[in-house]
Amino acid sequence: MISFQLNGQRVDADVPADMPLLWVVRDHFKLKGSKFGCGMGLCGACSMLVDGQSTRTCILPVAAVANRAVTTIEGLADKDSGQLSTLQQAWVAHSVPQCGYCQSGQLISATALLNSNPAPSDADIDNAMQGNLCRCGTYPRIKQAIKAAAEQTTPPSAAVHTFDPRQAEAKA
Repeated sequence: MISFQLNGQRVDADVPADMPLLWVVRDHFKLKGSKFGCGMGLCGACSMLVDGQSTRTCILPVAAVANRAVTTIEGLADKDSGQLSTLQQAWVAHSVPQCGYCQSGQLISATALLNSNPAPSDADIDNAMQGNLCRCGTYPRIKQAIKAAAEQTTPPSAAVHTFDPRQAEAKA
């Protein structure tokens, strides 16, 4: 029996210790949002958060998450209201998904990025998302949605005032 937190709830899985987490979540707990893509941990469709880190679960034995916290795409929305996360709302607003197959993994990786870096640069986004493949090529919209979500959740920085001598002359 392997125990772990799944979307905030303690669960027990009576499965072989070497069974990939993806299949435990999909087949045992019936959460179908995370997808099987390549089966080699390369494409990112199977990504889930494990202790806040985006993790490829098609190759991760369930024993590796014993007593750890696992969050799937189903766990990103608010548990009580069902309201989508800020990032999920940005995904919708920017019409990110086309076929949608990779989107759960994309959202998981983007969530991990924003949790660790609430104001990512373009390079930060590129680095964090580079291992997630999208057949439809929605990468520009993915980046726009991540930036929009970051802007909504990051408090604006204090205004930087620079001295402009023309303004001083105009007041004199």
